[in-house]
Amino acid sequence: MSEAAKRNGDDRNSRPAASSSATGKKVIIKSADMKDDLQTEAINIAIGAFEKHSVEKDVAEYIKKEFDKKHGPTWHCIVGKNFGSFVTHETNHFIYFYLDTKAVLLFKSG
Repeated sequence: MSEAAKRNGDDRNSRPAASSSATGKKVIIKSADMKDDLQTEAINIAIGAFEKHSVEKDVAEYIKKEFDKKHGPTWHCIVGKNFGSFVTHETNHFIYFYLDTKAVLLFKSG
């Protein structure tokens, strides 16, 4: 497990990602320690989660369960407009991004 920890106010690694043309969603990756293909998968799963669910807890649950199923346990997901965080994660298993106005924090730990 990586001792690296990420804070949601840390914009040093902030970079815009390509907007999804099919959905028109604005995607901004604020911080990531994750391979590009996994980042794309996380964003696509999040887009699908927001299409299926309107409650943030349900969106987070959907994303977490999809990643547990596809990439093994144990993933954690937080979704919302206003939260702080400081987490420890496994190396190459962390992403924090915005999808329009909602933030998504996804990481593997444990």
